[in-house]
Amino acid sequence: MNPYAILNQSKYQRVSDGIIRPLLENCETASHILILVWPQLGDFDSLEYAWWLQREAKNLTDKKLAIRAVGIGNLASGTKFCEYTGFPPENLFVEPNGELHRQLNLYSGLNISLPGLAESGKAWLNLILMCAGIGSPGTLAEVFRGYKGDRKAPQLIGDDEIIQGTPLPAFQGSFFQLAGGSGFQRPFELATLRLRNMVEVLRNWQTYVPNSAYLTQRGGTFLFDSKGELLYEHRDPGILGFAANMSQPLSFLSLIENCA
Repeated sequence: MNPYAILNQSKYQRVSDGIIRPLLENCETASHILILVWPQLGDFDSLEYAWWLQREAKNLTDKKLAIRAVGIGNLASGTKFCEYTGFPPENLFVEPNGELHRQLNLYSGLNISLPGLAESGKAWLNLILMCAGIGSPGTLAEVFRGYKGDRKAPQLIGDDEIIQGTPLPAFQGSFFQLAGGSGFQRPFELATLRLRNMVEVLRNWQTYVPNSAYLTQRGGTFLFDSKGELLYEHRDPGILGFAANMSQPLSFLSLIENCA
């Protein structure tokens, strides 16, 4: 079964009102439909993806693009996620056990087991190994990119922005000019955003991750035209691999202009 057919018949709990509704409801008038199947809502990838979407929110509205996201979690997870990231709760759906991910054949992550290890312990073991790059290609390189900077990526933090929510004292975004200038992703800039996300999740772990058995599950991105034809897909190969081009994660949306 093709991805659109699976998604078109899927119903999940909508975060805005807690009601089970069709995932593609109210997408009929959109020129294109972007479906984001996220891992756990407390996952690095889910939070960072939502950050990019909020950064480009106005441009995405101008494209008449309908966006729907499904993440592993529950209503409390979804509510907390939207409060933190600003992602619209009416566009976020939650599911408890990654069933949609399995239907779409998305990567479930490393699957090493040890005798006597419970499911949650197994998930933690595999998550740690994936963070070290085992069964998760590109993860270590992406971690290092967050520290060393990237001249192919845009500046992520405004000079007037106040950075809070990390173990460090609050500081102004202009600090990153000292690391190399402006107009591109400076050293430590992305790592700082990821640190802020990590602190947020650890402070609210039970809310973001109600079931740790699915820690290793990866997600996927699917872009369709108004007729349900698949224009683009990306299946996450590992942690911090939610885009084919991590320097410009939403660059694939140029396909919309090319189809106009």
